[in-house]
Amino acid sequence: MNESTAIAITEPSQTGEARRAALALATRLGFVETERGKAGILVTEVASNLILHGGGGVIVLRAIAQGDAIGIEVLGLDQGAGMVNVEECLQDGFSTTGTAGNGLGAVRRLSDFFEIYSRPHQGTALLAHLWASASGPAHQQAQPPPLALGAVAQPKPGEEVSGDAWAWQGDERRCLLLVVDGLGHGPAAASAAAMAVEVFYEHHQQSPQRIVEAAHRALRSTRGAALAIAAVNFEQQTLCFVGIGNIAASLYSATEQHSLVSYNGTVGHEVRKIQAFTYPWYANSLLVMHSDGISTQWKLDRYPGLSQTHPSLIAGVLYRDFRRDRDDGTIVVAKGTGL
Repeated sequence: MNESTAIAITEPSQTGEARRAALALATRLGFVETERGKAGILVTEVASNLILHGGGGVIVLRAIAQGDAIGIEVLGLDQGAGMVNVEECLQDGFSTTGTAGNGLGAVRRLSDFFEIYSRPHQGTALLAHLWASASGPAHQQAQPPPLALGAVAQPKPGEEVSGDAWAWQGDERRCLLLVVDGLGHGPAAASAAAMAVEVFYEHHQQSPQRIVEAAHRALRSTRGAALAIAAVNFEQQTLCFVGIGNIAASLYSATEQHSLVSYNGTVGHEVRKIQAFTYPWYANSLLVMHSDGISTQWKLDRYPGLSQTHPSLIAGVLYRDFRRDRDDGTIVVAKGTGL
């Protein structure tokens, strides 16, 4: 569920590629025929809008889950002219390019969840969720979890596998997040990251410090990795963080901002100190964690209103604007749901 598929959309023929990728994912997830068709139409409309209005961009597809429900997340990202009035652009018949003006309205109608973030001269980010009926109505009836997650994870251009990975485990009392960057890139880096994820799942009931210690032992046969684990305790209203290497992490609330502390080192090879740091966690807190395939130059306050959107939109915008093509890139955003 944690892998993303990104399709560059720079000319019309790539619209078909995006549609086929969406249909393949929907088929794999058990979508029925009508739902597969809906996914194909939605992604086609998003791709067409990227070409017509954004000057090209990227579509990111990811399988998602909530309770027993299985779905598809669609991100459409561009750095085009942006929208002055988002609601006006969503109205059927509105067009700036002489088309029928039904594209964005159709995407919203087809989506089970839909959100847009757009700024003039900065581009547009579109988020849509589609849920498979065969997986049950849990996504509609169940109480939402106290933590909402969004992520984009992509290998270095030209590589088939990513040396980055992320994972999570949790319930209504506690949630743990892992971001890991295997040293370098390619299959050997991916192997180190996969080992770290395996250790994380095996030991997730322990403290972040104990999990990192276990990973350090397990990764000795690999090239090693940078990794960080954040554990949110909803009852104690705290976030416990342990980081080794260059995984960046920032924590925001309405009144506070923290750059979370990591120590130098490589898990599996040389780690001088494994120490946990504790920070306050509020119902409206926002956590951003990413590998060094994402530049650290971003500032949330440069994006008015972005912090109020779905975590996937936040991850998508920061990925779009600060991705480094010379490495694998992973960004994970966790947001309190106010419960």
